[in-house]
Amino acid sequence: MFSLPAIDADLAARFRAVKLLSLDLDGTLTDGGLYYAEDGSELRKYHVQDGFGILLVKDAGIEVALITRSDTPAIQKRIDRLKIRFGLMGIYEKLPRLKEICAELGIGLNEVCHVADDVNDLDVMGAVGLPVAVSNARPAVKNAAAYITEAAGGAGAVREVCDLLLEHKV
Repeated sequence: MFSLPAIDADLAARFRAVKLLSLDLDGTLTDGGLYYAEDGSELRKYHVQDGFGILLVKDAGIEVALITRSDTPAIQKRIDRLKIRFGLMGIYEKLPRLKEICAELGIGLNEVCHVADDVNDLDVMGAVGLPVAVSNARPAVKNAAAYITEAAGGAGAVREVCDLLLEHKV
């Protein structure tokens, strides 16, 4: 049976405080690989357990945001399928948009968990209450993280975070 990693009381309190799960896409919800079809369209592989974890945290009352630089119709389909309320594509400056989402929800950045893999998310990682790096993240992202997943991006890392959020939800 799958067991969650043990975390200390301080980290558990940070998971408990989360009201918004913010996710990067490429390298976090996907394995970071980009596949190109003959017509030039991009393809990405998602892990079904990550998607189900997102549905579970939403059902538990935690909002979800997906904020990515990428912008394709296929990504919009994934956002729609998971019914992610804050699915933002083509975003180069993520922190200002995350602040807007927090304002709309009436929460602080300290109540946000952001999961990422690369340096373009460092400003967000430094601003949120619970910065999380996937296990295959760049070293600078791991250094900025309060928690590093055991699973890799696109291979269950987001589900691991979702399970921890659910385990520590009040």
